[in-house]
Amino acid sequence: MTDNILLQDSPAPYGAPPFDQIKESDYMPAIKVAIEEARANIDAIKTNEQDPTFDNVIVALEMASLKLGTITSIFYNQLSAAGTDKLEKLAEEIGPINAAFSSDVSLDEDLFTKVKSVFDNKESFNLNVEQHTLLEDTYIGFVRSGALLDEDKKSRLREISQETSTLGPQFMNNSKKSAEAFELIIEDEADLAGLPTTAIAGALAAAEEKNYDGKWLFTLDYPSFGPFLTYADNRDLREKMWRAFGNRAYKDEFDNSDLVLQIVRLRDERAKLLGYNTHAEYVLERRMAKKPKTVIDFSEKLAAAYKPAAEKELATLKEFAAESDFNDEIMPWDVGYYSEKLKQKLFDYSSEDLRPYFQLENVLEGVFTHFSKLFGLNFTPADNIPTWHKDVTAYEVHNDDTGKFIGVLYADFYPRTGKKSGAWKTSYRDQGLEGDTMREPVVAIVCNFTKPTKDTPSLLSFGEVTTLFHEMGHATHALLSNVTYTSHSGTSVLWDFVELPSQAQENWAYKKETLDLFAKHYETGETIPVELIEKVNKAKNFMVGMGGLRQVSFGLMDMKWHSTDPATITDVAEFEDMATEDTRLFPRLAGPMSTSFSHIFAGGYAAGYYSYKWAEVLDADTFELFEQEGLYNKEVAKKYCDEILSKGGSEPPEVLYKRFRGRDADPDALLRREGLLAA
Repeated sequence: MTDNILLQDSPAPYGAPPFDQIKESDYMPAIKVAIEEARANIDAIKTNEQDPTFDNVIVALEMASLKLGTITSIFYNQLSAAGTDKLEKLAEEIGPINAAFSSDVSLDEDLFTKVKSVFDNKESFNLNVEQHTLLEDTYIGFVRSGALLDEDKKSRLREISQETSTLGPQFMNNSKKSAEAFELIIEDEADLAGLPTTAIAGALAAAEEKNYDGKWLFTLDYPSFGPFLTYADNRDLREKMWRAFGNRAYKDEFDNSDLVLQIVRLRDERAKLLGYNTHAEYVLERRMAKKPKTVIDFSEKLAAAYKPAAEKELATLKEFAAESDFNDEIMPWDVGYYSEKLKQKLFDYSSEDLRPYFQLENVLEGVFTHFSKLFGLNFTPADNIPTWHKDVTAYEVHNDDTGKFIGVLYADFYPRTGKKSGAWKTSYRDQGLEGDTMREPVVAIVCNFTKPTKDTPSLLSFGEVTTLFHEMGHATHALLSNVTYTSHSGTSVLWDFVELPSQAQENWAYKKETLDLFAKHYETGETIPVELIEKVNKAKNFMVGMGGLRQVSFGLMDMKWHSTDPATITDVAEFEDMATEDTRLFPRLAGPMSTSFSHIFAGGYAAGYYSYKWAEVLDADTFELFEQEGLYNKEVAKKYCDEILSKGGSEPPEVLYKRFRGRDADPDALLRREGLLAA
């Protein structure tokens, strides 16, 4: 019996990861053993003398490396949420080992021969829809991984996989360390003018943690950076913060410029080896959009609506700033500051007016109630389930009506050293068949919200509230999964469909019926005034042109990175300037965003960042139905759960959506919601 906890059945409830017992030294030995076990399972498929069938090839292959998948998911999730120097070094060693194993499987001729035999004879197996999808996904996966290439090309493909396996983690770690290296230490209290008390208290607490007694510390973590740019009266310090954020991982010791060029070159070379003109073509073949032209046309249509709106908004902002005795030219570090002041004037409220009503504990309880009303979920804190940090809470999730166990949810809310920025949902185990047992999901939401201080609890901004709804939308997609095979589970859908369940949830955060579940003043218990809710909704589309143009710009830049011959790109900043020329309102005044754009260079959004806007069309169309029939209409919610959430990737998303909505999505739903198109 091994003493490596990762190779044992987890002693934690529900088979959740035993974080209290895992040692960093366990990962590498466990991964090596799990790879050997997976190789033995695959050898058994290859040497099976029976005729190839769906069960003895496709299902057996689906199960072959589940243990390896569980161990590597724990490792990479910890790298993101609780990274250490040792884990970062391990990532550089584990990546090539994993890549080599993946290449050995996907380029194995004997194994592919068996897969192809089942695929060619699929009509004889009487497969159901989900089985047919798994077979097709498996076969296409082999072909897209190089199974049909000659030996020389296969060999080069292996080398590319080895090289790229370390570049993403390096990129992410550089971005994280570059951001962590910046500190704005304020000693003169006058420099805090304009900042809300919550931001000042947070900066004081941050300084005390670092032993900067009597000072205030601001960082590039969003709960610190965001309020500073929005409220600080000191323009020079706003500029300093803005430039530091814009210069992350550019021309410092953590510069990602060379990594960006390496990554796009290797992606392009892989695409060409596989018979595609560009990486974008390769990626989009397995997306709803299908082709780069579809994405470009979609993005340009949005840009045509957003850019004139954004230019008008900027002109209005300049006029307002001038009326406020600001005589200089508006710069990017002024936009958030004067936008907030203009919003206060137009709608008679400040974003900070909302914060006292959004105590994190109350918001979380209300969000749980919201998902109970929609889908019958019950969330119970579980102290007996180990977590990776004292700030993390584990919850058991059950069905309200039947009491049936649904899964485990972890919630990790506060910034800390070693944790990457942003917010995300992730899985430690996906729902689906494991051997002969159907396993429930173990998922997490990880955020970087405003921390509590010794005097006040964690009070969220409205943006943080919508982020919580967003990530819980992803989590419930995973928790409500009801498929047979883990590779179809929950969020394992085509990438431009994955944001629908998350973005749809943000809509409820604007509704009184939902806000009344949790929006209570943290001191008085007073429910959020209806007048304040009305002001939030009136301001919902404030600066929608600038925000929309920004997102479209990122999506188009991503497409340019992955559809341009990388041999013609020698300078990251120059290329980014060219790629964003038509969608910029300001010249680039700091480093290029690309060097810290982890979504596309260290995540799954390469040639897919457009999917946020693509899914917004779907979510706008979806929410229109709830608005028509009732925010918590049981029949609509059940149909949405049955046809979208529970099905995961077991059927094509366009089929699922049409079954839910009774038609294809209305492409104008988004612009209609944003007030840029008449209803």
